[in-house]
Amino acid sequence: MRDFAGRTAVVTGAGSGIGRALALRFAAEGMRVVAADIEEDALDETLELLDKRGAEAVAKVTDVGDEAQVCALADFAYAQFEAVHVLCNNAGVFAGGVIWGRPPADLEWTLRVNLWGVMHGIRAFVPRMIAQDTEGHIVTTSSAAGLFVPAYSAAYTISKFASYAATETLAHDLAAQGSKLKATVLCPGNVNTALPGSARNRPTELAAEASPDADFLESALGETTGRGIDPALAAETVVEAIREERFLAFTHPEYAEYLLARPAEQLSGAVPQTPPLG
Repeated sequence: MRDFAGRTAVVTGAGSGIGRALALRFAAEGMRVVAADIEEDALDETLELLDKRGAEAVAKVTDVGDEAQVCALADFAYAQFEAVHVLCNNAGVFAGGVIWGRPPADLEWTLRVNLWGVMHGIRAFVPRMIAQDTEGHIVTTSSAAGLFVPAYSAAYTISKFASYAATETLAHDLAAQGSKLKATVLCPGNVNTALPGSARNRPTELAAEASPDADFLESALGETTGRGIDPALAAETVVEAIREERFLAFTHPEYAEYLLARPAEQLSGAVPQTPPLG
């Protein structure tokens, strides 16, 4: 899909970080934007930024882990603009710690948002996008941790590998049906976002006690992301990937050598190396 002007983009997690940058970047291309986020105040700020740029934009508070809310988002988007051409399943959360040391609630929460948020988006939007019979694109924000496995990030890494697999499955299924839709998985490295503080939106029923390793990692992640690239660069990567119909998009070219080395390491029986993700 090369022409963006006059078309509609839906972006989840649009209240900050990569999601906000995507919303603004699509608006700069002349797209109509439907912004969604679980945090109403942050979402209002994004909508205000879009309004100041003269964008045709609307917003809806949405918890992507709730299927009914994502279906309501789809209904809202189609009621507002009649069609959706780009869907960015971008909302994400982080939970860290060693794999044996954290409670099941960590994995339940990260999968609820990072995997099921993607699946709910696919199920709510893709059938309608196929029925439009127009060009379109579905983008999943996975992570470099969906390509490589860092220590102390068990729940997050598992969820991001799963979201990568879901998007590759989507790409194959769309191609097998001759659909005009394409799929891209964004695997960003270190980006300056609010991810380290995502526990602020953690449901009380999935709360978990703190642990030294998890607390240390969240603190370290906060320092690391503060040195990350501007989210606008990640958004630009996505726009380029959509135009070029690239399935895999990543923000840090230096990861390519590790990605190329990974199959050989796996076949040799070695534990694959993970690049510095900070």
